[in-house]
Amino acid sequence: MNAPVLPSEPHVMHTYGRLPVALSHGNGCWVWDVNGRRYLDGLGGIAVNTLGHAHAKLVPALQEQIGKLIHTSNYFHVPLQETLAAKLCELSGLTNVFFCNSGLEANEAALKIARKYGNDRAITPPEVLVFEGAFHGRSIATLSATANPKIHAGFGPLVPGFVRVPLNDIGAVEAALKAHPNITAVFLETIQGEGGVNPARIEFLQALRRVCDAHDLLLMLDEVQCGIGRTGKWFAHQWAGIQPDVMPLAKGLGSGVPVGAVVCGPRAAKILQPGNHGTTFGGNPLAMRAGVETLRIMEEEGLLANAAKVGAALKAGLEREFAGMPGVVEVRGQGLMLGIELDRPCGALLGQALEAGLLMSVTSDKVIRLVPALILSEAEAAQIVAILAPLVKTFLSQPAP
Repeated sequence: MNAPVLPSEPHVMHTYGRLPVALSHGNGCWVWDVNGRRYLDGLGGIAVNTLGHAHAKLVPALQEQIGKLIHTSNYFHVPLQETLAAKLCELSGLTNVFFCNSGLEANEAALKIARKYGNDRAITPPEVLVFEGAFHGRSIATLSATANPKIHAGFGPLVPGFVRVPLNDIGAVEAALKAHPNITAVFLETIQGEGGVNPARIEFLQALRRVCDAHDLLLMLDEVQCGIGRTGKWFAHQWAGIQPDVMPLAKGLGSGVPVGAVVCGPRAAKILQPGNHGTTFGGNPLAMRAGVETLRIMEEEGLLANAAKVGAALKAGLEREFAGMPGVVEVRGQGLMLGIELDRPCGALLGQALEAGLLMSVTSDKVIRLVPALILSEAEAAQIVAILAPLVKTFLSQPAP
């Protein structure tokens, strides 16, 4: 029997604490490593692989596009940009879209919109209200908006202009607005991802919309991880029956092809003018085709309804297994964006789950995160529970470190 092939990366910067596996190919919600071992993918490329792996409708569409045009630059019209923008506006009720390459870039553009919105109204310096537990990216500006000291460490001084308050506390928001009259925008994830799968409550989102309207502020909802059908609606804020002024998107929009977008409503759509912002790769024909086809296939295959149905079954299975179990704080989330919070750091479960044939992640040190493809079946959801529950029970039966 041949020895397993172990990945080696002597020339790649060590910016990731990688697991000792290299994946070679996938199909649906399953992936195989270079040694031929199969894994159930509960991570979905971190909420990216909306249609799973090697989708039979997506692959030929992308192959066709590669044979035509991959990149042209934004010196020229890219018709697929208007096709995808029109669809995003139809689904969101907003009006205009800027395309980029990632969630970080989408959030960075949102912050530029917030600053220019203030400066255009002679509010100097403009400030943005952000929230505890937030994660918006790793550029210097989005890092500064993020609330994780570990991510901040070593990169000071941070960018000024951010005021931070607790999530789901409208009183703290109103107090911050009184204390900081230069706030021009409120910026939050509808469901915090890296911060531990923490949802903004429906009534809190509704209150934020009223407060922003009353103070003429931009409501900017980061749907980079929770958008594109993951919760069972196109965008997670739609459960609250509201619309943002600015909505950054990325991750699942291209089913693995890098694409980001900033979708804006009337209050924000005209703020950026020629010369204010731009991108070399953003909005290229390949990325736009990936976005167009992803949304088309999602509609054809009823993946919003599937995310809601299978996500509810997955959550119910996890809740059943962990009901009353000491050490399990909460099972939370919506659709196929779920977190299991434990009472202790649980990074050790990453390797254990991998060994048991399951891909997942641990975020905020103590939260197991499941964000599989939206094509996940109920049978596959049951397999996730069957693999994960015994691992967690065994882990919690051991003394906490």
